[in-house]
Parts: sequence; structure tokens; C-alpha cells
Amino acid sequence: MKQKEQSPPPSPSTPSGRIRHRKHTKSQEVFPDVSKLNGGNLLVDDQNKYRSMWVRTLSSLWMLGGVVLILYLGHLYICAMVVVIQILMAAELFHLRRIVHESKRLPRFWLINWYFFFTAMLYVYGRILRQHLVNTVTSDKFFYKLVNGLFKYHMVICYFLYIAGVMWFILTLKKKMYKYQFGQYAWTHMILIVVFTQSSFTVANIFEGIFWFILPASLIAINDVAAYFFGFFFGRTPLIKLSPKKTWEGFIGGSFATVLFAFLLANILGQFRWMTCPRKDLSTGWLHCDPGPLFKLEYYPFPMNLAELLPWKGMWISPVQWHALWLGLFASIIAPFGGFFASGLKRAFKIKDFGDSIPGHGGFTDRMDCQMVMAIFAYIYFQSFVLAPGNSVEVILDQIERSLSHEEQQKLYAMLGQIFQDQKYGYL
Repeated sequence: MKQKEQSPPPSPSTPSGRIRHRKHTKSQEVFPDVSKLNGGNLLVDDQNKYRSMWVRTLSSLWMLGGVVLILYLGHLYICAMVVVIQILMAAELFHLRRIVHESKRLPRFWLINWYFFFTAMLYVYGRILRQHLVNTVTSDKFFYKLVNGLFKYHMVICYFLYIAGVMWFILTLKKKMYKYQFGQYAWTHMILIVVFTQSSFTVANIFEGIFWFILPASLIAINDVAAYFFGFFFGRTPLIKLSPKKTWEGFIGGSFATVLFAFLLANILGQFRWMTCPRKDLSTGWLHCDPGPLFKLEYYPFPMNLAELLPWKGMWISPVQWHALWLGLFASIIAPFGGFFASGLKRAFKIKDFGDSIPGHGGFTDRMDCQMVMAIFAYIYFQSFVLAPGNSVEVILDQIERSLSHEEQQKLYAMLGQIFQDQKYGYL
């Protein structure tokens, strides 16, 4: 007789004896294990590294040419470039969190994301460009009153625009979609805080002088290129698991190169007056101004013992070069953590790049991750250590223009004239 095959005993985790089979769906994009990448995918061991380097170099030259052209056109065109890049970065990040199946059940829900984005843009750029716009329309009495009136209620307008967005979001809430919708709401605000707000400080830096935009941005690019080449030829020791191809050799070599170039580049850029002049309005064209003591060379003699060994007795250094050293240190040591943060985000979503807009580099977010961190540091550093104290004549005049109407300014002018006249005749 044939014996019946005995069924295997039930699993302890399923008391009823039924074995549950889970369906495993393969993701569209296979993401390699980070621990394996650290051991075998360093640039120095990559078989296709020369082809990748060639593609990356061509893309970099193409981007460099475009940036140089925009720099030549002036402040407003640079600001327009920053705004366009911010929109492209937001598009990449919105798409990253979008689930096609869920979005089909919520037609036009993506409009809410962009509504919050452009509301934040109106608020932030309104605060940054307020005085510049007022200075632009000062000669026209009608537009002067209109602009002053709008900026007087600018915060109220932006607040109610935001509240309207919240109400719109609440009215679109749909049963069984709450988790996805609130996830999109939180994701949108993370983009606004981490990406948009930080990169918006770039525009503030531009109006303080193109120098304060191009120097920090160049240092990030220099650090990235130097770290890449040092890691390309000498990288053997993995730096961090979040970025498997980053090595200690590339990090240290890139840091030294960045600090050195910061010191030299600040001297070169500081010789172009149109780069050092601040822009007070929204007009176009190059500026010509006195560069000020910050960009004027000063002679520093060497110590006697050192001067005897060298053919020269000292060096000409401008004060801005000492500031550039701090910017270089931040760009090489702290700013890369913006890239590590982006790498961790990509690991969380199991993607290689945020996009494929730039061959060899990925998307715009992949190129701007460190720039965002650098932009806000450059702004804070300039306001804290470079800008003159707040009681200067220029600052007082700016406060008068912001606080007083055109008629009140005329009255103040007449009162000051009376004071000067009384002082002249000894009445005061």
C-alpha cells in the first residue's frame, strides 16, 4: 500500500497550519547594496571611469559656458537663472514623491504643491527684493505709492494666500487617501524649508555683489572637481556609506585644493569692479563703483628670518582673501554634508539620481545639494563679518525710504535744511 505523504507540521507563527505566501514585487529600478558598493565600486577600480569622466567633463564645460554668459549679462539674469533652477529642482523632488496610481485618483492634486511653492516664492523674494523694487520706481509717483502700499501689506497677503492653500488642501481630502495626501503636504513643506528657502539666499548674495555669488558657488564646484580627481586617481579608503564612491583621499585632497583656490580666486575676482558693486535697484547693465577697502591690496612683510630665504620680502593681499579662506573651509568640510544628506535621501527612495537632465551628473538637485548649504552660510557670513555696522548713512537712508512716504520724506528734508541753517547762524 502506498503510504500517504505526511504534510509538514504547521509553522509556529501560523497556528491554523496555513502558510501565508507574500507576493514580492520587483521594483523597477534595482539599487545596489551600499555595503557592497563600498568594497568594489570605488572610482579607482571602475572599469568605465574614463568614459564617465569624459561625459562628465563635457557636461561641466557646457554648464560653465552657460553660467559665464549669464554672469556677463548681469544681476537680474543671474537671479532669473537661480529661480529657474529652483523650479526645476522642485519639479524633480515633487516627481520623486509622486505615486502614479494614487495621483490618478486625485486629479489636479499636484496643483496644490505648486501653489504652496509659488506662495513661498512670493513671500521670500518679496522680502529680499523689497527695497530694490522701491528704488526702481522712485521716479514715478504713482508706481512708488502702489509698490509701497503692496509691500506694506505684503506679509498679510502672503499669509492669507497660505491659509487659502491650507483650506484648499483640506477640501480635497479624500477617504482612504489621507496618508498619501498628508505625506505630499509634508513633503512639499520639506522642499520649501530645506531646498527653496536655503537656495533663495543666493539671490540676496547676488544683490550684495556678483562677487558674493560667484565665489561661494565656484568653491563648491572646485571642491567637487578636486575631490573627484583625487578620488579618481588615489581614492582607496571609503569615506561614508551614504556615498560609496567618496573617499578620504578625495575629501582631504579636495579640501586643500579648495582652500588654496579660495585664496587665489578671491584676489582675481576682486579686480573686476562690476563684480564687487552692490545692486540697489532692479535695473540692468554693469555697475562701476569704488571697490572699497575690502578689495584693495595691502602689503604684508615677511618675518626677517623668512625674508632672508626668499627672493621677495612680502606679499600684497586684499582683506577679502582672508574672508575667502573661511568660505573655502566651509565649502570643503561642511558643505559636502549637503551632498551626503541628498545621498541618504536617494537611498531612502532607492534611486541613483534625482533626475537625468545633466548627462554624467544626474538632475539639477544632484548638482545643487551642496550649493544650498553654501548659499545660506555665505549670506550669514557676509551679514555678520563683512557688512559694515548698521548705523551707516546708507542704512539710515534705507530705513527712511522704507518707513516714510514721499511727502514725509520731503518734510524731513525741509526740517533738516532748517536745522543746518540754524547751526550755520549759531542758533543751535
